[in-house]
Amino acid sequence: MFKPVAVIPVYDHAETIGGMVERVIAAGLPAIVVDDGSGAECARAMDALVAGAGGEVTLVRRPENGGKGAAVLDGLRRASALGFTHALQIDADGQHDAADIPRFLAVARDHPGAVILGRPVFDASVPKVRLYGRGITHVLVWVHTLSFGIPDAMCGFRIYPLGEVLALAARAPLGRRMDFDIDILVRLSWQGMEFVSLPTKVRYPLDGISHFRLGRDNVLIAWLHVRSFVGMLVRLPRLIGRRRSVA
Repeated sequence: MFKPVAVIPVYDHAETIGGMVERVIAAGLPAIVVDDGSGAECARAMDALVAGAGGEVTLVRRPENGGKGAAVLDGLRRASALGFTHALQIDADGQHDAADIPRFLAVARDHPGAVILGRPVFDASVPKVRLYGRGITHVLVWVHTLSFGIPDAMCGFRIYPLGEVLALAARAPLGRRMDFDIDILVRLSWQGMEFVSLPTKVRYPLDGISHFRLGRDNVLIAWLHVRSFVGMLVRLPRLIGRRRSVA
């Protein structure tokens, strides 16, 4: 069975969440919107979305901000409880091209046990410091996994098979903030998950709201890389054995 839903974490994106939900529904997906402790204006916008969506939007409301990872995991758990098998994660700020959703869904339907990853194609709007930082993370993720199977671990546009992902979340402490997107892919790679990567346009709107905090989030990601490197060393014999069996 293949029954997908979109999961959209939201933190004070009152101006963009409505348009993103409209595009998701137009692509044929119901949406689970996770309010990660937003302010009153954004909360009202999400209430209005649910009221006018004719049952196509489910709202999960967190009492306080816990970070992107915490919000996504709450959305994935609700998706599973509602009987969905797969969840498309997409950001609320309009960076991701929702026109690619049907293409991602088609590949996920053909590869139901795989994570379908967005591989960003950036335009000139991308901040150079963010682009260079992503490059460093790409190389470190290849080291942590002894694989090139994850070309970009930071793109938040992806499709998860819910059973495998929630089983992992139940037994491993995953990153709760901006480190989540990287952490979950590294851990899924360690357990042998298949990944399929698709190019997708990503833009940074000039008037967009980013909740990436250079100080806090870079420290979290740096600490994640330290933990992941140690985790790779612990799993090194198994990872090498897997590579040899594939070769």
